[in-house]
Amino acid sequence: MFLYTVNTSPSYTVEEAKRKLEHYCAYQDRCHKEVVTKLKNMNMIPLAIDSIVSHLIEHNFLNEERFAKSFARGKFSIKKWGKNRIVRELKMRDISKYNIQSALKEIPEEDYYKTFNDLAEKRAQQITEKNTFKKKKKIADYLLYRGWEANLVYEKVNEMIK
Repeated sequence: MFLYTVNTSPSYTVEEAKRKLEHYCAYQDRCHKEVVTKLKNMNMIPLAIDSIVSHLIEHNFLNEERFAKSFARGKFSIKKWGKNRIVRELKMRDISKYNIQSALKEIPEEDYYKTFNDLAEKRAQQITEKNTFKKKKKIADYLLYRGWEANLVYEKVNEMIK
């Protein structure tokens, strides 16, 4: 008895893949890494991948700087991430240092510190721990996990809990 594995994923022409990826990029800003991964999953050959990526860049469907800026704004305003977490996530997506710096400028300093303080206060209210050291640690761990700078976190925790 023989078992055959059949490749069930559909195959695409370069033109079909271009159209599909144009929609993919128009729906939401994407980074190069996401687009290349998507094309590899569509079983496109490296030559076709290069051709499609350059087409997307040329027609402004793919723009790393625009992606980095919208990523930073979104993660800060919606998920309340600090700069460290945003930088780490952008680096994982192979975004250049220049684009990361440019993206961080999208976050207004005043909003950044206000959000940080609000988040710290809110978290302090939620923790019922009586031991002050444990309470400080829980608040600090929470804020550090979200990517807020260590100096800000420890300063704020020590200011809030005596």
